[in-house]
Amino acid sequence: MAKSQDSSGAALLKNFLSGGFGGMCLVAAGHPFDLIKVRLQTQVTMAGKAPEFTGAFDAARKIMAREGIRGLYRGISAPMVGITPIFAICFWGYDLGKQGMHSIRGSKYGVDQLSLTDIALAGAFSAVPATALMAPGERIKCVMQVEPEGSTRFKGGMRSVVSHILKEGGVRSLYRGTTATLLRDGIGSMAYFGVYEGLKRALTPEGATLSPLAVVMAGGFAGMCNWAVAIPFDVVKTRIQTAEGAEAAKGIVQHTREMMAKEGLGSLYKGAAPAMLRAFPANAACFLGMELSLSFLNKMF
Repeated sequence: MAKSQDSSGAALLKNFLSGGFGGMCLVAAGHPFDLIKVRLQTQVTMAGKAPEFTGAFDAARKIMAREGIRGLYRGISAPMVGITPIFAICFWGYDLGKQGMHSIRGSKYGVDQLSLTDIALAGAFSAVPATALMAPGERIKCVMQVEPEGSTRFKGGMRSVVSHILKEGGVRSLYRGTTATLLRDGIGSMAYFGVYEGLKRALTPEGATLSPLAVVMAGGFAGMCNWAVAIPFDVVKTRIQTAEGAEAAKGIVQHTREMMAKEGLGSLYKGAAPAMLRAFPANAACFLGMELSLSFLNKMF
């Protein structure tokens, strides 16, 4: 895979386009795992009543038994429609963050390697512009994913969900959970891009061309490290974005305290199994799609 020697402006555009393609690959590979994660995160353990799902594999089996394979792709329209601009902006923000770190270090963009700490900080910056676009899509997706099978409340699909959310609280309601999303992605992206770049360097001998295998391994493990640190914030985000009635007015601290008081510390790691199972294939697909499309753009332009 070719290494870009573009000017900073050209590199930003190419990272924007290749990031969008990588995001589409991620959704296609990882949505079923994400749906199971959300279903596990939103089931509340009641005293004297067993939860509907005992774990990720039990959830997958029951969902497929009731809804078929299509049930695992419920709510995919929202992330698929939004994922191209979201990941495009994420990778654009990451490259912009790297350019900023080069300026701070006084080094020339595209020539001198940044430290992994600099890479992690650039990754954290990428979450800022991405969250502004991502939060509404996350809200719509989560609401769609927790709707019971057979419900006619959202029979019009994503359009009905958006209409319901807007009637509930206006445009502001679409952005419910934005702070939790930013915390999740800011912290997670530090691990995501830092681990990816570190493993990519370790798996590519000096002077050698970056191989698809190195990308798959680095991307997969980067995704797992991202979720290892981000999952508690993701659980709280999901609770906030799917809450209704009086629960909808509660914030991050209130939801976190109540979950720990009622369900224990383990409640903050609900859905961790499907999130980690999804992380490797989905992010391996994302980075492979990104690197291949970036290589193609470098050859074409």
